[in-house]
Amino acid sequence: MTEQQPVALVTGANSGIGVEIARRLVDDGFLVVLSGRNDDRGRAVTSELGQNARWVRADLTDSEDIQRLVDETVSTGGRLDVLVNNAGVDLIGSVLDLPEEKLRENFEINVFGTIAALQAAGRVMRDQGDGGAIINITSRLALIGVPTMSLYSAGKGAIQSLTTAAAVELAPHNIRVNAVAPGMARTPLYDTWVADQDDPEATEKDVAGKIPLGRIAEPSDVAAAVSYLASPGAAYVTGTTIPVEGGYISQ
Repeated sequence: MTEQQPVALVTGANSGIGVEIARRLVDDGFLVVLSGRNDDRGRAVTSELGQNARWVRADLTDSEDIQRLVDETVSTGGRLDVLVNNAGVDLIGSVLDLPEEKLRENFEINVFGTIAALQAAGRVMRDQGDGGAIINITSRLALIGVPTMSLYSAGKGAIQSLTTAAAVELAPHNIRVNAVAPGMARTPLYDTWVADQDDPEATEKDVAGKIPLGRIAEPSDVAAAVSYLASPGAAYVTGTTIPVEGGYISQ
C-alpha cells in the first residue's frame, strides 16, 4: 500500500508570493490546492503548476466560502496536512485619518479571513488524528513601525499574536502553528509601486540600500521558509516566526 500524498492549501495564490509558495510545495511533493478571488488568473497558474495543483475559487471575506474551500480541499486530497494563510491586502494611510470603512475592509481579509481559515483547517487536522501545520504569512511590519502602515501593522500584529497563542493551544493535537514575516519582496504589487515613482531606478536603489543584505526579497525566498515549516524537518518547531527581510529589523 502506497503512502498517501500530503495535501496543502495555499490562500491568496493568484500571483506573487502565493504562486511561489504553491510552486515550491508542489516541488516538495504536495498535492496543492490554490485559492483566491481571481478565477482566470488562478486557473492559469494552476495549469502551469501541473497535475499536482488544483484551483478552488474562494472569497476570504465570507466564512461560509472559507469552510467550502477547506471541505473541497479535503474532498480533493482526502486530508489536509498544511494550510498556508497567505491571502492579504495592503492598507496605506494616516493612523489618524484613514477611514474606518477602509480599516474594516482590510481586517475582513487580513484578520478575520485568516482566523476563519485557521479554524476550519485546524478542525480538520484535529479530527484526522495526526495533526498538521498552519503557516501564517505576516509581515516585518508586525514587528516594527513604519509611517502610514500603522493600521496594516495592527492587522498583521494580530495574526502574529494568534500564531504564538494558537501554537500552544493546538499543540496537544500535534498541530504546529508558525509564521513567516516577509520584508519588501519583488511582487507585481511592488513592481507597480516602483514604476509609479518619479525615479523608479533611484527608488529601488534606495529601498535595497536600507536592507543589510542589499537586495529586495524574491518570492522564492519566502517560499523556502514556508517549505521548511511545512516539512518533517520542522516537526519540533511551533509558535515561532521566521523573518525573511534581509536583516532589516535587526538594525
